[in-house]
Amino acid sequence: MDNRQAIGSWLSGPRAAAEEAGVDFGYRGEQLGLPEHGPGSIARPGRRLGALAVDWGLCLLIAYGLLTDGYGQATGNWALLVFFALGVLTVGTVGFTPGKRLLGLRVVAEGGGRPNPLRVLLRTALLCVAVPALIWDRDGRGLHDRLARTIEVRI
Repeated sequence: MDNRQAIGSWLSGPRAAAEEAGVDFGYRGEQLGLPEHGPGSIARPGRRLGALAVDWGLCLLIAYGLLTDGYGQATGNWALLVFFALGVLTVGTVGFTPGKRLLGLRVVAEGGGRPNPLRVLLRTALLCVAVPALIWDRDGRGLHDRLARTIEVRI
């Protein structure tokens, strides 16, 4: 390997350098036994963020209209509480929030099926903290999903 290749490897990132060396990472969700495309495959980041934006907007609307009677700092705090309740109740019962359903996503347990209510509670609490949701693994799962042993998949 000459110097140009060595310098170029860090520019393209560690994954590209490993792939160039012959490592096969497979597709997102392969290690979890999920299909590469279509229903049951790992949800892509764009859809996940879109569903989060829809859910957050709905929670802000509920907090603004029903709880605080106007916009202020209290509205954001109440919206977070509504977001937590919405996540626990809807994901814990039907497997998706309104935003997830609108964009064709569902939360399932690692082995398949509906997630345990305690795991849904943990997942939603970590999602409200926000930082664990920003740390992703190679399958595209956030730390909140890994710790709760859940997967967000396409319907």
